[in-house]
Amino acid sequence: MTPTSHQAAIATALEQALEPALEPALEPVKRPARGRTRRRRWTPARIGIYLFLLSAAAFFLLPLYVMVVTSLKPMEEIRQGGILALPHAWTLEPWRQAWSGVCTGAACEGIRGGFLNSVWITVPSTLLAIAIGAVNGYALSFWRPRGANLLFGILLAGAFVPVQVMIYPLVRVMALAGIFGSLPAIVLVHLVFGMPVMTLLFRNYYAGVPHELFQAARIDGGGFWRIFLQVMLPMSLPIVVVAAIMQVTGVWNDYILGLVFAGRDNLPMTVELNNVINTTTGTRQYNVNMAATILTALLPLALYFFSGRWFVRGIAAGAVKG
Repeated sequence: MTPTSHQAAIATALEQALEPALEPALEPVKRPARGRTRRRRWTPARIGIYLFLLSAAAFFLLPLYVMVVTSLKPMEEIRQGGILALPHAWTLEPWRQAWSGVCTGAACEGIRGGFLNSVWITVPSTLLAIAIGAVNGYALSFWRPRGANLLFGILLAGAFVPVQVMIYPLVRVMALAGIFGSLPAIVLVHLVFGMPVMTLLFRNYYAGVPHELFQAARIDGGGFWRIFLQVMLPMSLPIVVVAAIMQVTGVWNDYILGLVFAGRDNLPMTVELNNVINTTTGTRQYNVNMAATILTALLPLALYFFSGRWFVRGIAAGAVKG
């Protein structure tokens, strides 16, 4: 036997002799076999958390489930009861009637006209509010004009003024300006009420941007608009998405302002939905009402579902920092 093989044999013998003694000490550092997952222990706290989350999900999803299944049932099944039961005869006729056939007052053209009106109201109200709010937040964060803190306080206080308090003064102002009951009037009202929140969001977001970045742009000769358009605006996508979700949701779901300021020719979808439910004569068509309600809420729901990742990123990036 050569010296090398002799040393290998001695090492093997020592390893076999010491393995039972070292096994308890090495047990905590052993890695689990590939493909095996660590089993979770179902403690009372974990069970309570899951029960709470499931209860909260059921609380919010049950009304939506009832609305969906009711909108897919004919009236014969709805009269039989079983509000939670699935439809036996599935039908999309209530959705067709809600969109293009149900009466919304004197006209029986569905809520599609209100959908187009809501789009015409929401798009400019959102774009203008985001644009002006971003400029205000940028100016209050970096340029600090004289009285900036006072102006920011006034804007912030405007976010807490109830809408109902301002309706009559705004009606008088719009009437004197000759635009009451028109599309510019309702867009301007939504712009006014959305400005404090938009300014607050962008101001807090830009406050988290390193000030050295702004100083470097100033040294390179950048002015107010050049720094805003080429430096600040490209990095503002997360907070723009947050602001868009908040403004679109608020404008789209609004009822009282659209009813007062939009006029008969520009009534939003929420007002048309109210007319559908309250102008029904004879037997109330619950399936059509449910379908119209879902169609009215479909755009904000889709907006949350498809842009939720950006919404969370914008909030985490400082959308609610003080």
